[in-house]
Order: sequence, then structure tokens, then C-alpha cells
Amino acid sequence: MNNQFTIRPARPEEAALVLEFIKKLAVYEKCANEVVADEATLYHSLFVERSAEVVFAEEDGVVVGFALFFHNFSTFVGRKGLYLEDLFILPEKRGRGYGKALLKYLAKIAVKRNCGRMEWICLDWNKPALTVYRSIGAVPMDEWTVQRLDETALRKFASEDGR
Repeated sequence: MNNQFTIRPARPEEAALVLEFIKKLAVYEKCANEVVADEATLYHSLFVERSAEVVFAEEDGVVVGFALFFHNFSTFVGRKGLYLEDLFILPEKRGRGYGKALLKYLAKIAVKRNCGRMEWICLDWNKPALTVYRSIGAVPMDEWTVQRLDETALRKFASEDGR
């Protein structure tokens, strides 16, 4: 990192920028059509409800990446954890250590907030990210699979009679 690199929390007036980075991540992950969030919803979720937090990575005052995270809870550990939902660095800025710096920044937040662990998921084809994660000591949870009810399935299941 030869240039001036900083990490800072997102500000309420940057909800549109958060959405822009979410869309860039979705394109990279080949699921751009799945983004239904809009600026108003993000503003409310992030800066009113405070359901999650966002930090921006800046190079020479220009945003080059972001991370979105929130707290979950581990019954086994008995404490909250930090869950990293999204981490994205602009393609032309990769390879400079910015992603790793964001992970370290979040790890420090997790330690400061007495989190029992930090977790995230990664697409199995994202080899560059997986290499970084192994280099910092992260281990795959191979015996676990992610399960999801999307909004349609969630509403259908919630409205069904019976058990």
C-alpha cells in the first residue's frame, strides 16, 4: 500500500454509494439480477435501524472498496459474533492488500466488541479470496451448508397452516 489508504465508517449521505458497491459486488459474483435493494431501504436499514454497518476503504480519498457486517450470536460460544456479509475491492485496486486490511479492521472491531468469532461465506470459485482467507488463518466449515428461504419462500412458508 504505497498510496494513502484509510478505512472509515460510511456516512448516512452515502447510502447511494453503498448501493453502488453492492451492485458492483453482485456483478462480480454473477448475480446482478438478485439486487433488489434501493437507496431508501439501505438508508433506513443501515442508518435508522442500524441493522448492519458499512465501512469504506479509501485510497487517496477515493473509495475503492467496502465491507458490510452485522452481529450474529453463537449459542455454542455464548456470545455475539461479527458476520461479514460483503467485502468488495474494485478490480483495478486488487492485489494491494486492501481486502486484507479491511478484514484486519473488522477483526479489531470484533475483538473490541468481545465477539467470540468472525464468520463469512465465500463462493467456492473465488480462489483469490480463498487464498487470502487461508493466509489469515480462516478455516472452511466444510461440514456445514448454507440454507436460505428467499422472500417468496419465506412468505409462503410463514403463511402455511399446520406444522
